[in-house]
Amino acid sequence: MPVDPSAIRTWANAVTVGRLLISPLMFAIIPADNVGSWVATGLWFLLCLSDLVDGQLARRHGTTRSGAFLDPLADKVCVLGSMFILVSRGMFSPWLVGLIAAREIAISLYRVFAGAKGVSVPASKAAKFKTFAQQVSVGFAVLPWSAADYNYLAKGSLGIATVLTLYSGLQYGAVAFKARKQA
Repeated sequence: MPVDPSAIRTWANAVTVGRLLISPLMFAIIPADNVGSWVATGLWFLLCLSDLVDGQLARRHGTTRSGAFLDPLADKVCVLGSMFILVSRGMFSPWLVGLIAAREIAISLYRVFAGAKGVSVPASKAAKFKTFAQQVSVGFAVLPWSAADYNYLAKGSLGIATVLTLYSGLQYGAVAFKARKQA
């Protein structure tokens, strides 16, 4: 049975709020010595899996305005929070994470302003790939096998995530420019 688009209490939102509440635990268990952690890897996997689950629940039961706001927020909190911790641990480049954060903030603000005008800004295909690439880069950074001996996997995947992040940001900018020009 489809849910009312104005509903707040939905299964998808419950999973999303769970992701938000568990994120600080993830930040706390990222190891300081860049050797990775099986506990952090497992929790990161569960957080990423729950992102898929809430998306499937939303598609099955219907999307809501609250979910359209909460899901990207949870993605950003999980990914950027973990990346900031990894920057503080010396695993990730502050410049690359800064570029990712700037794009995420800019697109979030764009969504808020567009939403205030009644315009929906759904995630593009490129943005979904970008989120996956960001999740993979954090995953490599906390996975013991790659964090200690093969940290180039974490750093290389962060580079790929940065390129995809900037590309998807430019896509949103082009769509916004085109829409503004037509209006």
